[in-house]
Amino acid sequence: MIKKTWINFKKYSFLLKQLVSRDFKVKYKRSVLGMLWSVLYPVLMTMVMAVVFENMFKFKVEGRSYIVYLMSGLVMFNYFSEATNLSMSSVVGNFSLLNKVYIPKYIFPLSKCLVVGINFLLTLIPLYAIIVIEMLRFPEYNMVVGLAHLALPFSFLCLFLFSLGVGLILSTVSVFLRDMFYIYGIVLTILNYMTPIMYDISFIQNPVLLAIMKCNPLYQYINFSRCIIIEGRIPELIYFFYCGASAVLVLLFGIVIFKKNQDKFIYYV
Repeated sequence: MIKKTWINFKKYSFLLKQLVSRDFKVKYKRSVLGMLWSVLYPVLMTMVMAVVFENMFKFKVEGRSYIVYLMSGLVMFNYFSEATNLSMSSVVGNFSLLNKVYIPKYIFPLSKCLVVGINFLLTLIPLYAIIVIEMLRFPEYNMVVGLAHLALPFSFLCLFLFSLGVGLILSTVSVFLRDMFYIYGIVLTILNYMTPIMYDISFIQNPVLLAIMKCNPLYQYINFSRCIIIEGRIPELIYFFYCGASAVLVLLFGIVIFKKNQDKFIYYV
């Protein structure tokens, strides 16, 4: 089964590359700044949110740089939001291709997650630029770019696998239920506030709500990254397990849902 899937993936890897290349070019077509927007957007959004939440609502993170705390959560949540949103419409949006030739349908949500992944890697440039600036401005925060940062790709990989799993589920549901395009916008808004991006989770006093929030895989991935970026340490082994297990389980669930229903897509798209 695994061998057959791998052979099939290799056979259509060229198409996957073409889809990724096409989507990436379309994203910046007729844009004056082009890929520079991938660098500027997270910086501008972080600056605006930092002014609003740090100065107006007095949000602070004790002993840490708030702007680094905010941006480290923002870039990861933005990846999840954009990747799952694009994946949700990927099958429906490629109806013309599905009608003409046989294509492994999982390629469509996978290509969207990979395209957004390229933008995500570009956002790490301004993130690290801000980290260095804050290190120089506030040496008392003791932020260090050291060997611990080598563990960061693990959290990024978990985020990618988790987003792909959710994307596979959403792309399946949206074929049969077009209302999902509207419902998911509301879900993302709720998830945005239920994930400690602009506030510290220690602000939450309700133990039930706190327990629910800690079950959110996005919280685990963001917290994992912040341990490395802000505290300069590698998280405990148990957090590697939490992040890895949640990502793999959601991905497997997404694969099962997608594979079970993919043969019916042609009748609904």
